[in-house]
Amino acid sequence: MGGMSLLHWLVVGLIVLLLFGRGRLPALMTDVAKGIKSFRAGMREDDEVVPPAAAPTAPAAPPQATVSPPPAATPASEEHKTKV
Repeated sequence: MGGMSLLHWLVVGLIVLLLFGRGRLPALMTDVAKGIKSFRAGMREDDEVVPPAAAPTAPAAPPQATVSPPPAATPASEEHKTKV
């Protein structure tokens, strides 16, 4: 009982034909076909594998850290520390 019989499909087809008319129905189907083709083309573009970027031939050297020596102790600063 839940399935659609041939008679039901004929009634649905007749209603669609009355709503859209004979001239409008082929144009509507053409637009649907163009949409399907466009969708398939978009899916193909998404499936294409993008090649990875070429790796550099020589690896870059790691940056050199510069270490500054600690400030030298001056006699003035030694005297200041002892007075405080």
